[in-house]
Amino acid sequence: MFRTLLGLLLAVMLAPMAMAQSAYRIQSGDVLQMEVVEDPSLNRSLLVLPDGTVSLPLVGTVQAAGRNVESLRGAIATALAPNFAAPPTVTISVGQLNPVTTAVNDAAAKKYASRVRIGGQIQVYALGEVTNQGMVAVDRGTTLLQFLATTGGLTRFAATKRVQLRRTDKKTGMETVYNYNYKAVKAGASAPSIELREGDVIMVPERKLFE
Repeated sequence: MFRTLLGLLLAVMLAPMAMAQSAYRIQSGDVLQMEVVEDPSLNRSLLVLPDGTVSLPLVGTVQAAGRNVESLRGAIATALAPNFAAPPTVTISVGQLNPVTTAVNDAAAKKYASRVRIGGQIQVYALGEVTNQGMVAVDRGTTLLQFLATTGGLTRFAATKRVQLRRTDKKTGMETVYNYNYKAVKAGASAPSIELREGDVIMVPERKLFE
């Protein structure tokens, strides 16, 4: 009897959360949490890119923006299915709303978000085969190598020879791409010390076969 009552109580408590997740439409800038029961190495944070897609190992890109969580879960499970003997068990949850949505929900944040910075930190972005995708606050003076070493690391699918740092000049709008061979640096090779700047994007592509 006690277990039954406990189960009913948990169901009542979790129902509003489940309804909210199912009603919410995913937006660019959201960070999602994905778990695959059959292969935990696929578990990761997924940043919804400006074009509305998320990038997955073994699959490539999947459209996320405009869908609810359940719709995206089904799409990802279907895309991953050819890599498993039986349909994989996939769970998706919204880990972090995009900053604009958060600001709208918080009047104070909406007023000050564009001006406030945390202490001596800057905001950079990580996407691709990194353990933690999304916006990351780092101390000023942090180098790219320090960032890669201290923010959760890379996934086993990462092309460590082809790490990219993308930097956009705010005045001209021109983007500069710095290629960084993280694998060689780990093996002892020398490399330029690249200090991160506000708005930098660190992109780690998925490695190719036999790479």
